[in-house]
This record gives sequence, C-alpha cells and structure tokens, in this order.
Amino acid sequence: MRYFDFHAHAFADIIAERAVSGLENTSGISPATDGTFSGLKKIMAENNISSAMILPIATKPSQQTTINNWAAEIMGDGIYCCGTVHPDADDALQEIERIKQLGLYGLKFHSEYQHFRPNEERMFPIYRKAAELGLFVIFHGGWDPFGKGDILATPKSFADIAEKFPELTIIAAHMGGMKLFDEVEDCLAGKFENVFFDTGVVARYISDEQAFRIIEMQGSTKILYGSDCPWDNPRNEINMLKRLHLNENELENIFHLNAEKIINDVNKKFT
Repeated sequence: MRYFDFHAHAFADIIAERAVSGLENTSGISPATDGTFSGLKKIMAENNISSAMILPIATKPSQQTTINNWAAEIMGDGIYCCGTVHPDADDALQEIERIKQLGLYGLKFHSEYQHFRPNEERMFPIYRKAAELGLFVIFHGGWDPFGKGDILATPKSFADIAEKFPELTIIAAHMGGMKLFDEVEDCLAGKFENVFFDTGVVARYISDEQAFRIIEMQGSTKILYGSDCPWDNPRNEINMLKRLHLNENELENIFHLNAEKIINDVNKKFT
C-alpha cells in the first residue's frame, strides 16, 4: 500500500522551533516532529509514506511572498506544496498568479489564523481565480484549539461555496469540520461533486462508527488520507482507516489514488 499524506506541515528551520513551541503551548498538543522539513521527511520514512502535501499558512499579508518562495524551493522527491494568500492582502489575486507560476498546487486557508469566514463575498474573487488557474483550495474545517468565539469554517460555509463555485475543487480538512461531524453528515457529506474531505488529525476526535458513516456517505473517491503532522503521528490516521472495514479499493482510493488524481489534474493545467 502506498501512502500520500495530503495534510502535513513543516516550517523553515529558522522559525520551526519558535512556531511549534508556540502552538504546543497554546494547544497543549505535543508535536510528533520538531516542525522542520527534515523532521517531516524522517517521520514519513518511519511510516512508509512516499508523498506528502505541505500546507503553509500566511497569517499576515506580508508573509505571502517568503512562504510561497520557500514552498516552491522544497518541492520534489515526493514533496508537494500548496501556496498561501492572506484574505486581507491587496495583491492576493496577483500572488495567486505567481503561485501558479511557481508550480504550487493549491491554496491553503485557515479561518482562525486569517480571520474570515469561507463564504464571505470578499473571498469570491480569490476562488474564481483559483478555479480559473486549476488550483484547488483547502480549508481548515471546524473547531481549532486557537479559535475564540464562533467557529468560522463550518460545513455549512463549505456547502455554500461548493454550490456557488461548482468548478472549484474544495478540500474541507478534518473530515469536513472538526467536532462538527453531525453537521457534516447533515449538509455536506456526499452532496457535492467538487468537495473532498481529508482525515487530518481526526483519529482522536471521531468515533470509528461516525468516521465510517461519513466515508460511506461521501464516497471513498472523495476522501484524502491526511495526518496534520506534526499535530498527530501519521500512523494514527492510517490505523484508524484500517480499522473501519473498508475494502481494498476504498483504502487504495483514500491512501493515495485520490491524491494522485488531484495532482495530475492540476498538472494538466500547467501544460
């Protein structure tokens, strides 16, 4: 079995210790790696993971260029990267064009860090540009230990944009919405051809029964294996999926085939 971890994080060496320790102190979650690129590669090797999608996040508009340049530099040998734009950046649309030119594969958004709701109208030009260029968008979904007040990225918000932008490939991380799994079942799972879920760090938060039910509703061709490493050991989500009595074809889809298809679809837009 091949494994493609479609939800992984790493930081440039110069900031990794500060970034990971700050997040660890706030969340109380002990990281599985030191947050560096080499740390990610090491844990991938330990778990027989051949490929990973790294998802950087610009928490300020001023960070876009540096982060996207770094992401482009580390790609290769099974490592793929998204780009990032900040919703408040005046040059967000131009940066998406540059992300495409850099060979990055999509756009990562995190509402709690970037202070927006996915279905706000100010985001619509960004989604249109991503769809035009063949880039997917991937959102943190649901609860986050850093969130304050209302959860901003809900399954309902993803349903809204999936309906408005059927040409846009949307990945709702954390099985469509961390700790909002009943809402995922009610309004999102299996309802939109352009929506994928990933399994990032859900093993500790969802019952096997509900995970299986959501996968059956969504369909195995619309689920991506992801760990959210370093915030979980990739082995935990692998073990969870193998416990669910999915058949071999379903596991192949989730563990690598769906990810490879998304990569190939983006690559077609480069030619």
